[in-house]
Amino acid sequence: MPLQGRFIKKQYYCKDKTLCLVSDILTPDQRHHNMVAIRSTSTQPELKLRLALWSRGYRYRVNDGRLPGRPDIVLPKYRTVIFVHGCFWHGHKNCKNYTVPKTNTEFWVAKVARNQERDQEVWRQLEANGWNVIIVWECQITKATINAVVTKIEKELRNNRSSYMLYQEERKKSRAAYLEERKRKKNIADSVTAELSH
Repeated sequence: MPLQGRFIKKQYYCKDKTLCLVSDILTPDQRHHNMVAIRSTSTQPELKLRLALWSRGYRYRVNDGRLPGRPDIVLPKYRTVIFVHGCFWHGHKNCKNYTVPKTNTEFWVAKVARNQERDQEVWRQLEANGWNVIIVWECQITKATINAVVTKIEKELRNNRSSYMLYQEERKKSRAAYLEERKRKKNIADSVTAELSH
């Protein structure tokens, strides 16, 4: 089988500013196929976190399309959503998993910047609708750290739950006051109508 197109020379500038050639062992079609195969939902870190939360008794919805950004994990009881971000795709600063590619750098920098802008917009929309947003990075979900991450999420969920319960109580009181006021106005209108009809 011929190795036609197997080794493609790519150019980039080395640290000493000289032009270097690097061999890519994949053809453009193979590289494209690999990039397309990267999943956007139910990734390994996401599955690990979901399993850890489920084992601690938390029940949730997954990728709810009714919410902005289709959050990875939705906990309606706690009015909380969790996004599990890939370090590379969302530009995790000071992380070993995020390095800017040396080839096609301009494209990748712009792509990650667009992802970060979209993330910010989605978080603002969710928070405006009364949702609490938790971000978990891919690099935080390892065998050694998963329990600490879930414990931290649990603490935040408890705080969010108590805040949400207070909000619900205030809403209930406000709704009851509104209905009482409507009833009072209707009684006045009925009595005025009754007096006029006599």
